[in-house]
Amino acid sequence: MTTLIKQSYTKGMLLLTIVLMDLLAGTEFDLFVPSFPELQNHFYLTPAWVEALLSINFMGYCLSLFFVGSLADRYGRKPIILMGLILFIIGSVLCLWAISYNIVFIGRFLQGIGIAAPAILSFLIIADSYPLKKQQFFMAMLNGVMNTSVAIAPVIGSYVTLYFHWQGNFIALLILGWITLVMTMLYIPHHTLSKHKDIFSFRRYIPLLQSKPLMLLMANIIFMFVPYWIFVGMSPLLYMKDLRVSLSHFGYYQGILALVFALGSVLFGLIMHRYAQKKILYVSSKIYIVSLIIIAFITFTNSTNPLIITLAFLPFIISQIIPSNILVPLCLNFMPQVKGKVSAILQGSRLILAALSLQVAGYFYTGSFHNIGILISGFIVMVIITHFFIIKNQELITIIDE
Repeated sequence: MTTLIKQSYTKGMLLLTIVLMDLLAGTEFDLFVPSFPELQNHFYLTPAWVEALLSINFMGYCLSLFFVGSLADRYGRKPIILMGLILFIIGSVLCLWAISYNIVFIGRFLQGIGIAAPAILSFLIIADSYPLKKQQFFMAMLNGVMNTSVAIAPVIGSYVTLYFHWQGNFIALLILGWITLVMTMLYIPHHTLSKHKDIFSFRRYIPLLQSKPLMLLMANIIFMFVPYWIFVGMSPLLYMKDLRVSLSHFGYYQGILALVFALGSVLFGLIMHRYAQKKILYVSSKIYIVSLIIIAFITFTNSTNPLIITLAFLPFIISQIIPSNILVPLCLNFMPQVKGKVSAILQGSRLILAALSLQVAGYFYTGSFHNIGILISGFIVMVIITHFFIIKNQELITIIDE
């Protein structure tokens, strides 16, 4: 009995630590976003330079990912996660004590480099231990937890900024980073390494890029990811600067999107075993089309109502729930022996594209939703196209329905 209690405790603390990693990864992007207008005024920045604090964070994240994936496959998950968390903490300290924009810029870059390890390796700890169907359940639950944190983060960030200014959000990230570091040291086990030591080389990524089904999966997941980050990155300037939404209310507009995704993921995780996955992928394709029509209409009419804009984006968030929880675990397990590398390419590519798209959105931003909507609509079209080809790909559907 004592052994069973100890095992249950160990598993519980392991899952709690993974949840903390996901919380940190989720809040790292969103917690400080409500600070954008204050940062812009404090450092006398243009919209593009404010957006650069997200873009440079993404760039650091992606640069780190390609090393993290290979290093995790070679040396195990735990030591790489610990190194990443230490870098994240250093970056948070720089942001907190910044006396100039350049120091904040460098700090955000280090935060991005550091957060990559816990962000992508946390789920791999589960993928190393459970079969695909179980992974999909855990993916849904972890998506629920992480996106709940993403939903809450802008609300918390708004009030932290209101009372403690932009530095307060970096204090919160620093504290959460330290807690996650300690929990990782105590409760994350060492990964059992393969006897064959993979040589660290970017050439090892080439076989992954030559797999057409894997590239199709990745393309869909990447395109599915980008519209949300364009919306998240541009909404502070659009809502607070131009649509006159107050700082205290801004977080609710942004948070509702992540909260809907979180609740939908948990619900889907509980019922997904009852339905054929191919059929529910068809359902998500129809919701994608509906979301494109609604966003295109709001773009064409150039709505200035923040509530209508937010509600128009909700169908796209709902349409992501099914494919993200089915296709991401499938993608990571398509070549099981190189999960770290697959995760690195997937995460790195979508963040690079998100960073570039944010810069384009910031450059062409005119104080309205119009140009933002055009860019988002273009990516949703690519999501629909790649989603259709996945459903028609017999090799992928065979694996999905096993």
